[in-house]
Amino acid sequence: MRRTALLAASAALVAGALAWPAGAAPAAPAAPTAPAAFAHPGVTVSKGQLDFARSQVTAGAQPWKGAFDRMMASKYADLNRAPKPRAVVECGSYSNPNYGCTDEREDAIAAYTQALAWYITRDERHARKAIELMDAWSAVIRDHTNSNAPLQTGWAGSSWPRAAEIIKHTYSGGWANSGRFATMLRTVYLPEIINGSNSNGNWELSMMEAAVGISVFLEDRTSYDKAMAKFRTRTAAYVYLESDGALPRTVPSQNLDTRDKVVKYWQGQSTFVNGLSQETCRDFTHTGYGLSAISHIAETSRIQGQDLYGTDVGERLRHGLGFHAKYELGTAVPSWLCGGSLKPGLGPVTEVGHNALANRLGNAMTNTETLTLRNRPAGSNNLFVAWETLTHGDNPG
Repeated sequence: MRRTALLAASAALVAGALAWPAGAAPAAPAAPTAPAAFAHPGVTVSKGQLDFARSQVTAGAQPWKGAFDRMMASKYADLNRAPKPRAVVECGSYSNPNYGCTDEREDAIAAYTQALAWYITRDERHARKAIELMDAWSAVIRDHTNSNAPLQTGWAGSSWPRAAEIIKHTYSGGWANSGRFATMLRTVYLPEIINGSNSNGNWELSMMEAAVGISVFLEDRTSYDKAMAKFRTRTAAYVYLESDGALPRTVPSQNLDTRDKVVKYWQGQSTFVNGLSQETCRDFTHTGYGLSAISHIAETSRIQGQDLYGTDVGERLRHGLGFHAKYELGTAVPSWLCGGSLKPGLGPVTEVGHNALANRLGNAMTNTETLTLRNRPAGSNNLFVAWETLTHGDNPG
């Protein structure tokens, strides 16, 4: 019987080795649990952070005043902006065709911009404009279609709840159609994103960012927990740490069960170092989307009472930002990295992670700090990132 048990155990170990290459076993982090009571406003930016930003702008302090001025000079802060809602937003690969894709994303960013402008200035015209934009879309939109529908829904769905959280929980002038807006998020956006994606990792990270934010606004603990669990698994499979082993971690549903499959999915990169991303060898722009979504979800989680920056999420974000910042700043690319050629263009995505990991937790992040300061005041990537020097730059909230 002892021999039989040993043979069975050996067979199980061999089967496991064949199923997952060394180091590529799926991550199994403990899923965060939704808070017993959600904090509001609580999507990416908290009331404390908003109050700090407002106080600094009012005092004329830099870099916040300059960041605010840049925001107010943008098309998104225009009080004459006319929303362009569609019943069906159709987005193909790289938004081709583009039937409402740009309009939806930019109206969502505009709603968030107007909400920020309201909070800082207390000019009710901005609150009403944010409401006008949100109401226009909630009255019309019914679906997203074509190949980029999940990503498009994730991008727009990341900005909408940021705007809605600020307006619903800080503006006392009333929002009669807030319930209709909530129904839009619950029935049009959440079903498109909550089950994730097996495409490049930035897709699922952006989709989970939207799902987490929407869950906070809806106070939906079930979808919050589901999105957070997917986020933890995807983050571990998106940014490599040496502690992962010989190969990066994987998402089980993708069946990356050989070294060749893993390397192909990592854009042909076969040497793995701390901070390397699954999309590094594709380009830094898409990598920036992923890193930004990681920082946004970690920030929302912190506001909701669970600080993921002290877990592997923070460690992956810290190394991911530092690794890419180094090459974004001009460090020569070694031959082992992406064949010796990189495509920079990380975008305005470092403020949230830098503030949390360097300023609050005291980690040395020299390259990330240099890049962050060089890019101030950070603007918008016109997809789902906006005004993060204003909201998170050196913000102790």
